[in-house]
Amino acid sequence: MLVDSVPEQRAEPAPAPPARRVVRAVGLLVSVGVLAAVAVASIAVGAKELSVAQVWHGLFASSGTYGDVVVDERLARTLLGLLAGAALGLAGAVLQALTRNPLADPGLLGINAGASAAVVTALTFFGVTSLKGYVWFAFLGAAAVGALVWFLGGSRGATPVRLALAGTAISAALYGYLQAVMITNGAALAKMRFWTVGSLSSATDTTIEQVLPFLVAGAVLALALARPLNAMEMGDDTARSLGAHLNRTRALSMLAATVLCGAATAACGPIVFVGLMVPHVVRSFTGPDLRWILPYAAVLSPVLLLGSDVIGRVVARPSEVQVGIITALIGGPVFIFLVRRRRTAQL
Repeated sequence: MLVDSVPEQRAEPAPAPPARRVVRAVGLLVSVGVLAAVAVASIAVGAKELSVAQVWHGLFASSGTYGDVVVDERLARTLLGLLAGAALGLAGAVLQALTRNPLADPGLLGINAGASAAVVTALTFFGVTSLKGYVWFAFLGAAAVGALVWFLGGSRGATPVRLALAGTAISAALYGYLQAVMITNGAALAKMRFWTVGSLSSATDTTIEQVLPFLVAGAVLALALARPLNAMEMGDDTARSLGAHLNRTRALSMLAATVLCGAATAACGPIVFVGLMVPHVVRSFTGPDLRWILPYAAVLSPVLLLGSDVIGRVVARPSEVQVGIITALIGGPVFIFLVRRRRTAQL
């Protein structure tokens, strides 16, 4: 029987009871409120504490005082954290659905490695030293690796296992290249040391303007893929019977994840565990429906990223610990816990 002759069906899990939908909606609103509070803390807390009045004045009645300048700087940092966090969360949720692996993250397909390799190449061989210059190298590197993974994974015949294996192999090769270049080039090592940690401290309005179109486009595409990805999580045969286009969905999912993760990595450097932890934790209370996982991940991932950034500014005053280090310190134990819980559940 031809697939085209199958009547169109709903390509998503059965509708949740009304009470559960209400709980999910209320939870999402509460999450938005938590994000707003963390965003305010990101503007107010740092090497210099600012009062709520100073934050308000700096946002809406700037007159050039020291506090206003600090608010301006932190506002760009906070906005970039919001955008990058949402991008990493969405990318992680899409990749976990694409690979059918709840412990997958954007690094699984080599996207972070591609961006990092492109930046070290720009710094070492092309003399690019400014963020404005190498942000485009990072994005192009991520895009190139995403396309290569798709090709090596079988393109139209790609499967979750093939994509994961191709991404792992490419990541290993690119990280070997990174280490070789940085070991043999002291200048590249000094320049890359800060970027590879992952940081929001170099955020500027220009950086946000450069990556914003890509982040918005990637977010819209990721949210639009919720229903076909729901179908694919039930298996290829079931997805086909529901009218899902497997190759198209996989290609668009790769594109969305590459654009989102590539743009975020280009602006902030490779920040680990955000795209892994948040979608996985969200799934534990929303269920497998990506129509809820994706919005929750887009809201709660910036909470983790901005919260980690605030912690990094407080624990080492008047200096700061980069956000990539804080997310790794938080993410390592959480990842071990998630793996152990998953293993216990399977026994």
